[in-house]
Amino acid sequence: MTVTEYVRMLVRKRAKNRCEYCLCHQDYVMGRLQIDHVRPIAKGGADTENNLCLACELCNQHKWTKTEETDPQTGERVSLFNPRTQNWKKHFAWSEDGTKIIGLTACGRATVSALKLNNTLAVIVRRNWVCAGWHPPE
Repeated sequence: MTVTEYVRMLVRKRAKNRCEYCLCHQDYVMGRLQIDHVRPIAKGGADTENNLCLACELCNQHKWTKTEETDPQTGERVSLFNPRTQNWKKHFAWSEDGTKIIGLTACGRATVSALKLNNTLAVIVRRNWVCAGWHPPE
């Protein structure tokens, strides 16, 4: 089964045109935000709306087929953030300057690590968004 245009539209609308991992907005990235399988097809996931989220190219490339990662603080292997079942603000916060994503929980820290949410490029771009008054999102 493939993802229909209607389901893609629903996913984009639900995500408010933001990557559901790093919260970058479609208006501020040079490529189209992508439909991501929270649980990858390769690991038994489906093309259903409740298994799909919106992701920027950087997050999607780093996530790939990952569903777990080691929490860098505890060394425990944990599931990555699931935007369908978890609240972003419970697992993440913005650094004081708005350029870095801070993992608040084991899941949040593991996701920051696995998806490289604070890679150099992302931090530089966010710094510019902050200067423009576009970031961090509320």
